[in-house]
Amino acid sequence: MGPLGTLWAVLSLLEALEGQTSRPVLTTTQVLKSFQEDKFQGEWFVLGLAGSTHSKADRSLLSPFTATFEQNKKKHLKVTYAMTRGMRCFTWSYVLIPTAQPGKFSVDQRRRPGVEAEEVQVLDTDYSTFALMLSRRQSGNHRVLRVILLCRMWALQAQVLNKFICLIGAQGLSEDNIVFPHLTDEVCAPG
Repeated sequence: MGPLGTLWAVLSLLEALEGQTSRPVLTTTQVLKSFQEDKFQGEWFVLGLAGSTHSKADRSLLSPFTATFEQNKKKHLKVTYAMTRGMRCFTWSYVLIPTAQPGKFSVDQRRRPGVEAEEVQVLDTDYSTFALMLSRRQSGNHRVLRVILLCRMWALQAQVLNKFICLIGAQGLSEDNIVFPHLTDEVCAPG
């Protein structure tokens, strides 16, 4: 299934999920018992975003993009994102510093003075198909929250989408806060 077919499948599943009255709840208190950085490394496709600053109006603005995780010599994870906008490829990166809790990281902000602390947590993953990540930071008096759905390919299983939707609800967000990539653009590679 190509990127456009995936988008239609996701949108159809979302519409089907709207009619359900009971959904399993993925709570934020769930903690990974272990986290294997070596299995998490590599390229992931960002198939869904939800956040306290996202709305339906943002849906047409999000191009497909990738996240590549690489462990450095200090055992930190460098994350490099690559997104196509028009004919240009934009990349940005940051470093995740592991905390004592498996799968939980603080974002290295040393190169960005004045930026509020941010924590990123991998809440669920099978390493080969999907990962659900949660990002939290304060911006002034506002809490900025993001839920990120990562997949190893441009395909989305129904149970993974359901986990994503449930996590969004558990975070106090709604389906209006979900943004899926606009799949008319090509995905670029960092470098």
